[in-house]
Amino acid sequence: MIPVSVTRDDVAHVARLARLAMSEQELDQMHGYFEAILEHFAKLAAVDTEGVEPTSHPLARANVTREDCVTEPMDRTKLLANAPLADGECFLVPQIMEDE
Repeated sequence: MIPVSVTRDDVAHVARLARLAMSEQELDQMHGYFEAILEHFAKLAAVDTEGVEPTSHPLARANVTREDCVTEPMDRTKLLANAPLADGECFLVPQIMEDE
């Protein structure tokens, strides 16, 4: 197994980079978490994967698609019935940008 080590100073450095203010107790706690995480990675690195094909998913997957065909349009009144705001033809949404 690969030796894993992270110092408390490493944790403080990562906290600074992330702009996180941490107390001494939180740094100690996070140090333990970091050590545990790195131990798990070391266990994964020790697994013999010789001859194992790389995969992106454990199960064979295929896209399930439907035929693209023209259908009757949906009733606008039904579509807008559950909208919080509508003007009878369109959805109304609050303005989020200021006028220039």
